[in-house]
Amino acid sequence: MTDLYAVMGNPINHSKSPQIHSAFAEQTDQPLVYSAILVPTDGFPAAVKDFFKGKGSGKGLNVTVPFKEEAFQLADELTARAQKAQAVNTLILTSEGSILGDNTDGAGLVKDLTRNQSTPLTNKRVLVIGAGGAVRGILQPFLQEQPSELVIVNRTFGKAQQLADEFKDLGPIAAKEFTQLADEAPFDVIVNGTSASLNGDLPPVPGSIISEETVVYDMMYGKEPTAFLVWASEQGAKTLIDGLGMLVEQAAVSFELWRGVAPDSKTVLASLRRQLQAS
Repeated sequence: MTDLYAVMGNPINHSKSPQIHSAFAEQTDQPLVYSAILVPTDGFPAAVKDFFKGKGSGKGLNVTVPFKEEAFQLADELTARAQKAQAVNTLILTSEGSILGDNTDGAGLVKDLTRNQSTPLTNKRVLVIGAGGAVRGILQPFLQEQPSELVIVNRTFGKAQQLADEFKDLGPIAAKEFTQLADEAPFDVIVNGTSASLNGDLPPVPGSIISEETVVYDMMYGKEPTAFLVWASEQGAKTLIDGLGMLVEQAAVSFELWRGVAPDSKTVLASLRRQLQAS
């Protein structure tokens, strides 16, 4: 029987996960079918139970908005990074029949930066903008790369401070107010973990934190550069990266967890990029 995998979310029509995982499966000769499942906002636990325990042969799930926190509560076991993130984007049916929850978002972003973009994080000064679930998921993998400093800023300072307190056991992390950034030297890496730039909004960060050498990363992506990347370019940044690579790389980590085979993510990313630009 062919193994079944899927992504669950609401909305889900926009998801590129079926395309990505189908390409991985074809590339690695893995016998699986991957689909997208629209789940009612109050129906996630029932949908997961039906997928794993129902008539099908469900082996693994990706989880997207708005169910990542619910998936965290639902999993029988959690990886260390999922525990720290308090959010789960990957569910794995174990050989014992229990459901293991993991979070591959941060690992995907680190792989995109360090491997695809040749941007090491070790001994670098990193600024992360935002304090929501997306940011929570990347902090442990980032700190494991041993940056010299990781600064979080957020419109609600208290949320940034809470994250800094929660993750300070893992490395040099601090929360700052946006106004304090005016006194900072340019950062080596800046990550925008908010969705604001999709609406054309910009976080209130000063241009002085960017130099030509600053690598600027926006977790969002689209056919055109995001508002944040356009702004960063205007400040002189030369290396501008959107979140499409993170999307593909977090999927690759999930795929390897499920199947024990590492796919060639670079070819799939290049194909997606071509399609996005042609759309």
